Amino acid sequence: MHISNLRKEFGSVVAVNNVSFTVKKPEFVGVIGRSGAGKSTLLRMINRLIEATGGSVEFEGKDVLQFRGKARRDWQRNCAMIFQQFNLVPRLDAITNVMLGRLNQLNLWRSLFRVFPEKDIVDALHNLERLGISEKALTRVEYLSGGQQQRVAIARALMQEPKLILADEPIASLDPLSAEIVMNSLREIHERDQLTVICNLHTLEAARKYCDRVIGMYQGQVVFDGHVTQLTQEVVREIYGAEELNEDLTKISLGDFQEKHSKSANRIVPV
Repeated sequence: MHISNLRKEFGSVVAVNNVSFTVKKPEFVGVIGRSGAGKSTLLRMINRLIEATGGSVEFEGKDVLQFRGKARRDWQRNCAMIFQQFNLVPRLDAITNVMLGRLNQLNLWRSLFRVFPEKDIVDALHNLERLGISEKALTRVEYLSGGQQQRVAIARALMQEPKLILADEPIASLDPLSAEIVMNSLREIHERDQLTVICNLHTLEAARKYCDRVIGMYQGQVVFDGHVTQLTQEVVREIYGAEELNEDLTKISLGDFQEKHSKSANRIVPV
C-alpha cells in the first residue's frame, strides 16, 4: 500500500496535511499522536468512511480513493475497520454480530432477513473461538464486557476475510487486562494471517510492545516514521509537542503523563 500526499480539509481546518508513507510487506503499524493530530481521520480516509480532499491511496496498483459503488464496498470489505466503540448491534447475540461481517457478500433476500449459510455460521464460531470467546456466542452483546465486545468486533472483521485491518484506538476504553487481550489478539492475527494492521494507539507502552513500526503525527503531519526502537525521548517530545518538559516520556504512558501534568502542562491530552 502506498499513501501519497493524503489530505483532508474541514472548511479552513486542515486535519490531515499531505501525509505519505508506504507499507511494502505485512507490518504491525502503530499511529500515535496527540488528540486532534489527524490519526482517526487518516484511517477513515483509507477505509473510505470519509472522502479525502486530495492525494491517493494505492493498494495492489489501484487508487482506492477513486472507487465508486460496488468497487468501494468491496474495498471496505477488504479493508476491515475496528472502532473504539465497537459498532456492534447490542440486541443481537455475539455470533450474529460476527456473521454481519459477511452481510455484503449475501444476496438481497438473505441480507434483508439475515439468513446466513451454514458455512458462515461455522466460520463465525471458529473466529469467536480464535478470539477466546466462543462460549459467549449466544449472549447478546449488550451483556458482554467492553473487552469481550471488542473481541466480537475483531471476529466480525475477520469474517470479512480482509487484506488489511485498520483499528481506531481499539483499547482506549478498556481496562488494562482487556486491552492486553485485545492487542495480543491483533498481534496474533498479524503474525498468523500475515496481514498488515494499522492501529491508532493512545499509549506509548502499547506502541513499544506490539508494533514493528510507528508513525507519529502532529497537527495533521507525519513527524516520525520508523522502527519502534527509534522512539527516543526527543522523538516523543516532537510528536507530542512537549519540548518544555523534562520527564523521560518514553518510560511512562501518555495517560499517566497527562494526569500528572494536567495542571502545569495543559498542552498534553490523551491521543
